[in-house]
Amino acid sequence: MNKLARGIFAGVVIACAPIVALALDEPFRHTITGDLLDPNDSPEEGRDTPAAKKFLETGVNPYIEVAACLPRGEYLYLSSCSGCHGHVAEGKVGPGLNDDYWTYPKNKTDKGLFETVFGGAQGMMGPHNDKSINELLLIMAWIRHLYTGPVEDAEWLTDEQKAAYKPYHLPEGLDHGTAELAAAAPSDVCGPWVE
Repeated sequence: MNKLARGIFAGVVIACAPIVALALDEPFRHTITGDLLDPNDSPEEGRDTPAAKKFLETGVNPYIEVAACLPRGEYLYLSSCSGCHGHVAEGKVGPGLNDDYWTYPKNKTDKGLFETVFGGAQGMMGPHNDKSINELLLIMAWIRHLYTGPVEDAEWLTDEQKAAYKPYHLPEGLDHGTAELAAAAPSDVCGPWVE
């Protein structure tokens, strides 16, 4: 095959591949089946935020420990996840998410956790592609914030975040997890508020 034919063939392959596969070393895959996941199956609103774009390029959640966005992540988590995973991710019907044990070890990475939440897992954990990518990133940031395990096992934290790490403790007597606090999070930092 000559250079021109190879170039045309490569261009066709690239044009037909999911856009995220071009940015990441590995495309997004379902946690159980290994099938390809298409982030375009999520609601369109919330796919074009700076955080969503960065995540789709890098597989790293830019909302991790962004204090201004945590109230929004908490609200979304409480309304979407706490029924199975507990109010502080301690586990109920579903596994705990706040310690250093992961049912699926790939969930130690932001990309792996996204794949599990977006695509679903075993048991009653169905796909959550009804949420926008931006909302899923906020939920994931809240889950990471709830972490109580050893800091050296928190692969998702940067070195700077590890130095500032303190295990999560539920604040007493404070109003938290409300729609009002979530709506007050700055949309220019946390993406659009969709109630």
